[in-house]
Amino acid sequence: MPGLKPHGLEQWLDELSLFTDWYCPAVGAEVDVGAYRAAWSEVLGPVADDGLGPVTVLRDYHAENIMLVEGRHGVAHFGLLDFQDALAGHSAYDLTSVLEDARRDVPEAIERAMIDRYVAATGHGDAFERAYWALAAQRNARILGVFTRLWKRDKKPGYRRFQPRMWGLLERDLAQPHLKPVRDWFDANVRAEQRREPWMEAA
Repeated sequence: MPGLKPHGLEQWLDELSLFTDWYCPAVGAEVDVGAYRAAWSEVLGPVADDGLGPVTVLRDYHAENIMLVEGRHGVAHFGLLDFQDALAGHSAYDLTSVLEDARRDVPEAIERAMIDRYVAATGHGDAFERAYWALAAQRNARILGVFTRLWKRDKKPGYRRFQPRMWGLLERDLAQPHLKPVRDWFDANVRAEQRREPWMEAA
């Protein structure tokens, strides 16, 4: 990873501002930004210090950016696209990207099997599991903001149809006990009708 910029706590928190900067104004949610950052810091701080990184992370690792290369076998059979923004970050991040895909549903049984397979191969155990759910939530909150920005600023309204799926994923992540500070913030600041309802017509 020589030369790669870091993707750690500071960057995670900065990325999360996309939700409060773009999503919340779009749906008329007046939120406590300071409490938002504090809640995420409480959840993500232990992940940043868990010693499971850094590794190379693509951040946009999903099915559309994976290709099959003819004439190759094993891991070499899979080629990667859109890797120019790779950073040095947490080992759980890209697994969350591919298993909590913004564009397609991945069965929970497959997600569970893949997490277990990774843990068995690495021996990372509970720390990895905690990181997986926390970083999945971070990523999904960020994407809710990114897709709103693509709609509002970049005039790409088609991204609105993915928002109900992103909320479903985020709420499932936030059900994890160790994400309670962030779950409490969402419950206090973003009403149910400000979550899926604004996007249902486009879904």
